[in-house]
Amino acid sequence: MLNCLYRFDEQGVFRLADLREWQPAYLKMSAKARKERIAALRKKMKSCTLCPRNCGVDRLQEEKGKCGAPLSALISSIGPHYGEEKVLVGPGGSGTIFFTHCNLECLFCQNWTISRGYETGEKVSTAELASLMLSLQRQGCTNINLVTPTPYIYQIVSALNLAAEGGLTLPVIYNCGGYESVEALQLLEGFIDIYMPDAKYGADDAGEIYSGIPDYFSRMGAALQEMQRQVGDLQVDGRGLAKRGLLVRHLVMPADISGSEAVATSISTEVSPHSAVNVMDQYHPAYRAADYPRLKRRITAEEYRTAREAFRKAGLKIL
Repeated sequence: MLNCLYRFDEQGVFRLADLREWQPAYLKMSAKARKERIAALRKKMKSCTLCPRNCGVDRLQEEKGKCGAPLSALISSIGPHYGEEKVLVGPGGSGTIFFTHCNLECLFCQNWTISRGYETGEKVSTAELASLMLSLQRQGCTNINLVTPTPYIYQIVSALNLAAEGGLTLPVIYNCGGYESVEALQLLEGFIDIYMPDAKYGADDAGEIYSGIPDYFSRMGAALQEMQRQVGDLQVDGRGLAKRGLLVRHLVMPADISGSEAVATSISTEVSPHSAVNVMDQYHPAYRAADYPRLKRRITAEEYRTAREAFRKAGLKIL
């Protein structure tokens, strides 16, 4: 059974596929194709359109957009992580690389010192980032988990190219906030094995109020569709560890700020009825949440139960 890969077939039945067919996406690309993608992403850095904010700043000249990210990748922390979803954590943990800065401005961010750049992190070159990926592999990590990668797509892809040449064979996870450019995602195709976006809100107005993004829900839907097109539904091996596919995170928020039913319906009808979703209950007031009446409390057990029920009724696979 360890040599089998589980996935849904066209009829929605969970079947087995030969695991021996699997290899990380980036090893299926030619060196020429990888370098062409790197060049295209570098061009987007010149007038930054890596995310839907389309700031247009010259990142190559250290100009900074809304995310505040510099040219060189900044890493807050790196190492095996055992607190991720069960399908991502094997005996060696998920090989997480936490990047500083974020293209969202969530008022309740639980990692606000990192996302807003108050903790500057360690500046790494492309070669150093590739070396860190290989180090995580040597430590026995199950995957390479890129946390808040959006501002550094160019640097990450450049590093993955070097790491692939250096012997990297682990699946790569793109662990993001869900506010992604479809055009940029298309340039990532072939580098990413597992997309793990947040699906934060079921309406654009909530995204504008609580994350400073006027079109979050609209953009999120298009991004998830593109991710699904690239990697399909979540696939796990005989040990229950993810190898490829889409895994969506939804944080339940007080007073249904997150619009759980609308999110569930959107994923089921517009992305895939077999999508894997982690409905999370760990919301707590952080950062500036105490200043906003609807944000300043934890969720209730009933709110969480109602949210899970919405995803269950939508037919989605709840992790």
